[in-house]
Amino acid sequence: MATTLDYLEYVLDLLNDFKDITYKKMMGEFLLYKNSIIFGGIYDNRFLIKKNPILDKYNLKEEIPYQGAKPMLLLDIDDKELIKEIIEKI
Repeated sequence: MATTLDYLEYVLDLLNDFKDITYKKMMGEFLLYKNSIIFGGIYDNRFLIKKNPILDKYNLKEEIPYQGAKPMLLLDIDDKELIKEIIEKI
């Protein structure tokens, strides 16, 4: 199942405080970049970010974005303040 454009727009709206966030469409999903460095993506209507030791304290759930990929961390899209805090750290 590919990510919907509505979901992409919703996540981008959550990230609108950051001027340096961009995305690329890749095989029906979207890769997310901060300062031109990939930090996560949107896979099957899930907002996932790359694992990073500085995020261990948040106890985020691990999810596999697609078959054969390394686990990533699932962000709760209902908590905009938490998302902002995490994105600022990475």
